[in-house]
Amino acid sequence: VDGVEGDRQRNLQLHGGADRAVSLYSFDLIQALRAEGHPVEPGSLAENLTLAGVDWSLMVPGAYVEVGPVLLQLTTYVNPCRNVSDSFINGEFMRVSQKAHPGWSRLYARVLEEGIVTPGLSAFVIRDL
Repeated sequence: VDGVEGDRQRNLQLHGGADRAVSLYSFDLIQALRAEGHPVEPGSLAENLTLAGVDWSLMVPGAYVEVGPVLLQLTTYVNPCRNVSDSFINGEFMRVSQKAHPGWSRLYARVLEEGIVTPGLSAFVIRDL
C-alpha cells in the first residue's frame, strides 16, 4: 500500500512511503485561501485528495478517514515547501504550515484499505475504529 497509483515524488526521503502514501487537503480551506487572494487551486498543493465539506479540525494525526471504499489513517502534517510557492501571493507557502497557521496544513495518511476513489465520493472522519 504505497499510495496513489501513478503518483510520483521528487524526494523520497521527504515524501512517499507507507506513512506518507496519500496527501489530503480541504477544498473549503482552498476557497478561504483564494478569498485571501492566493491563486491556489485543487491539486496545486500537491495533494492527492481534495476533500469538500469535511470538518478540518477533526483532521489530526491518528484519525481515520473513509473515502468511499478506502480507509486511511492520518499520520502527520505535511511540511510545506517551495514546490507549491506558485499557489501563494509572493510565494508565501508557509501559509499552510501547521506550526505557523494551525489548522491550515495538509496531512499525510497511510492506506489501511485500498480501493478506487472517484470524484463525488463522500468522505467521513472517524476518531476511533
